[in-house]
Amino acid sequence: MNPQTAAPATGRLIREARAEDVPAMLGFDAYADAHPERGQALHRAVEQGQCWVEVESSRVLGYLLLNHDFFDQGFVSLVVVAPDQQRRGVALRLLAAAQQACRTTKLFISTNRSNQAARGLIAKAGFVPSGVVENLDHDDPELIYFKPVG
Repeated sequence: MNPQTAAPATGRLIREARAEDVPAMLGFDAYADAHPERGQALHRAVEQGQCWVEVESSRVLGYLLLNHDFFDQGFVSLVVVAPDQQRRGVALRLLAAAQQACRTTKLFISTNRSNQAARGLIAKAGFVPSGVVENLDHDDPELIYFKPVG
């Protein structure tokens, strides 16, 4: 499914990412600066049709990775928004697009317990707690959330 949609009243478009979008995505992804493997993963996700972007006037404002490898269910593995676009609805719109693009009836997402901003976003998007994974990050469990889709 291709959830290419215009965000109402913003002139913004959500579409599948293209190879030429990757430099812009990496440009506002602070984690990628110190972790080159992020760039490699991003290139792979774009090649595999697992990356969505919100753009305005050809500027990438944020991106989301969606795969179906989490127990054969939809899983949002990453949401990144340009710093000057945070708290403006970009991540929520990307999560709505992921729900449209999800090929299963279940969509999962996760974040560290310490990431209060992500936890707030996930709750606002209508996800509910589903479980905890210990020992990924020292003293900061990964919280798993679920939302029925489709």
